[in-house]
Amino acid sequence: MDSNIIRAKIRLFVEQALGQGQEIALSQAHAHYLGNVLRKGTGAQIALFNNRDGEWLAELTEVGRRGAQAVCLGQSAPQRMPPDLWLVFAPIKKARTDFIVEKAAELGAARIVPVQTEFTNSERIRQDRLQAHAVEAAEQCGGTYVPEVADLQPLSRLLQDWPEGRALIWADEGLAETVSTAPLPAAPAAILIGPEGGFSQAERARLRGMAQVRPIALGPRILRADTAAVAALTLWQNAQGDWG
Repeated sequence: MDSNIIRAKIRLFVEQALGQGQEIALSQAHAHYLGNVLRKGTGAQIALFNNRDGEWLAELTEVGRRGAQAVCLGQSAPQRMPPDLWLVFAPIKKARTDFIVEKAAELGAARIVPVQTEFTNSERIRQDRLQAHAVEAAEQCGGTYVPEVADLQPLSRLLQDWPEGRALIWADEGLAETVSTAPLPAAPAAILIGPEGGFSQAERARLRGMAQVRPIALGPRILRADTAAVAALTLWQNAQGDWG
């Protein structure tokens, strides 16, 4: 990385490989955003990242209705991968589900996994829309990695195929009055946040029967699902990850 290369404020996620002198074809959506929303034209500098090659300073060489072109000038930040932490959560109302995905991306979750539980209010999600929210969050927070947002799947199926070596940290609302001083499991790990109605008795029994599960309390109050997700991610990152 060249220490003389600046970091541009406009950041875009792309799929193409990035490298010195590499020419990058930007999408029509990117061209619209740059040209019509931000009023940027030829010669403007932007930052590009792709989950692999770090962040690169690039200069726009063309901005049109059907697309845009840019050329990489130099690497402005190295690739930084998040800790191997998943967020598993039951979708809730649309805006609050969007919030969970955005904050999970900002806080460094490596993978985001929506699950259908017995008390989940939402029976479907728009995976492509949630993935776009994760991209936007990474662009805005200065990260060089966009977590995958998996498609919705039943919790029972996810638990059936759960990896043996991955700890599952279960935010158990039934432990609201309990204070635990035991350290949180290190990566590879996942955090499980339930729906607004909590987990069913059958789901609770299954979770308690799994060797990989570590139930935790998030304090003396019952938190909303979106608040619980942010709190749990922050606690884990503070103890094990890249917080601070």
